[in-house]
Amino acid sequence: MPRNAPPPLNPARCVLGIECGATHSVAVLGDPDGGETARGEFAAANLRLLSDAALKRHLRRIAARFPGAMAVGIGMAGVRTDADRERLRRLATDVWPRESLWVGNDLETALAAAPTSRARVSVLVLSGTGSCCFGRSQAGESVKAGGWGHVLGDRGSGHAIGLAALRVVLEILDRQGTWPELGARLLRALAMNEPGELVDWSVHAAKPEIAALAVEVFQGVATGDRLCRGLLSEAAAALVTDAQACARQLAGPDEPVQFVLAGGCLLRCPYLARQVKRGLLAARSGAEVRILEEEGARGAMKLAVAGAGAPGEIPTPTRRRSRQNVPSPDPVQLPEATGLPPTEERNPRSMNLDRMSLRAAVGLMLAEEDRVSAALAAVRVPIERTVRIVARALQQGGRLFYVGAGTSGRLGVLDASECPPTFRADPAMVQGIIAGGQRALWAAVEGAEDDFAAGAEAMGFRRIGAKDVVMGIAASGRTRFVWGALQAAREVGAATVLLCFNPNLRHPAALRPTVRICPDTGPELLTGSTRLKAGTATKRVLNIITTLAMVRLGKVAGNLMVDLNPSNRKLRERAVRIVRELTGAGEEAARMALTRQGWVVKQALQELGRCG
Repeated sequence: MPRNAPPPLNPARCVLGIECGATHSVAVLGDPDGGETARGEFAAANLRLLSDAALKRHLRRIAARFPGAMAVGIGMAGVRTDADRERLRRLATDVWPRESLWVGNDLETALAAAPTSRARVSVLVLSGTGSCCFGRSQAGESVKAGGWGHVLGDRGSGHAIGLAALRVVLEILDRQGTWPELGARLLRALAMNEPGELVDWSVHAAKPEIAALAVEVFQGVATGDRLCRGLLSEAAAALVTDAQACARQLAGPDEPVQFVLAGGCLLRCPYLARQVKRGLLAARSGAEVRILEEEGARGAMKLAVAGAGAPGEIPTPTRRRSRQNVPSPDPVQLPEATGLPPTEERNPRSMNLDRMSLRAAVGLMLAEEDRVSAALAAVRVPIERTVRIVARALQQGGRLFYVGAGTSGRLGVLDASECPPTFRADPAMVQGIIAGGQRALWAAVEGAEDDFAAGAEAMGFRRIGAKDVVMGIAASGRTRFVWGALQAAREVGAATVLLCFNPNLRHPAALRPTVRICPDTGPELLTGSTRLKAGTATKRVLNIITTLAMVRLGKVAGNLMVDLNPSNRKLRERAVRIVRELTGAGEEAARMALTRQGWVVKQALQELGRCG
């Protein structure tokens, strides 16, 4: 038998557990009772850092090494949302099409590997290069604290300890003129001769390089260094605080909780582990504190067995709703599609697009775009109603939110970004939200549009209220991210608008938006490419809504922008022309009035006395 081949197991009982993390991946093959096993290590894998193709290759390498499992559990770093789970499930199903699947993140698998406890709630306290606390109840509710990355705060992590060590030794040098023993340790570890060398190094140092300095703090504690003990006490306090925050959200004040300590810092530094344990026991009576001795791949095996069912089935935890002013709708609800969206049908006029002459193809595209006007004219009434609703909301201190994915989301962000310079509007007055966040503005974010909960949570974090208007933009009319946002907005009394290009939708009363704008632009010239006619129509509808709403707010006189923000030379020249047009003043007088009024056009008009 080849040296690395797994031992023969009963295929009917084989379970494969996989844990993929930032440094490496581990796979364990065995039976559900944890008996005979084979183990292998593979390259690191993070869902958010790998393409679909790269991730599938990674999983296929593992599958080739460990064939014959009846169930597979995968815990992977980077799995944060329901859309992330769905993406991993989809790719894993291609690799294991007949096996039962459980997929999730590496925090869940680590916690599942913890010893069995009578406590209803368990909290993983993880401190390695980064840090995070993750709690889960037996009912499946989960909550997380920390894990924001080293820039925003991996509290109590190796990186945080290493960085704190660097800062404190330099602070002592500045304020006391002495160089502590810890400073000497750090210079030795970095092969440096004097503190000045730290400046250039720190600018380019990677997260693991700074985290590696925590080892010098651990060793300093072993020699009785009080400075090192203070640093570790601070790290322990941060971990205890985050762990208790998880426990409070899942368990009552007197309910026992199991805390599980994991990660390189807690496993390699007994002093830090003791400090954390002491803090947890002092903060919660009846608590259990244990060290995680099993690796996360074993937890993935347990979850695979617990979730055994149909191929591709993924039992997932129930996330705690964020404590914002908008609830997260549950369960997922979408309007019913009674037919294929027109944008997904084949356009009979472009069947031979790939064989057309360039002149004919350009002419056809222009002709197709001409059809947009007629489609929009047919939905003029709901557009007018939307303008009235938006104008009234803005007059009363409300805001307009565009919510979309892909092209729809980008167009919403574009229209929102034009309002401050064009109408001197507060940037908060009109806002664009795109599935996948900032990165999705220029690149596709896998699965973002399918995350219903993320759409709802975005409403909470923007603090949507009853005065606001939320406009969902979705060519098909069934984008899950958009409907998560619309449903959450509806639950707090905000007005809702749906702009879509699919007349084949049936909305039950519980899902019916305040206004539905549904122009039928027909099949796209390139089948399914909604950046074409649907994109053109979207841009025009959004232009109408914000322009006419701002007109009703008094930001336009005639057809002139009397409330523009002259933030550059071109706009200042425009402001001068507007003031001259409306007052009859000469160029110098208009410019001087604008200068005195801080380039606020309305105030300059008031000073000069508008005459038309």
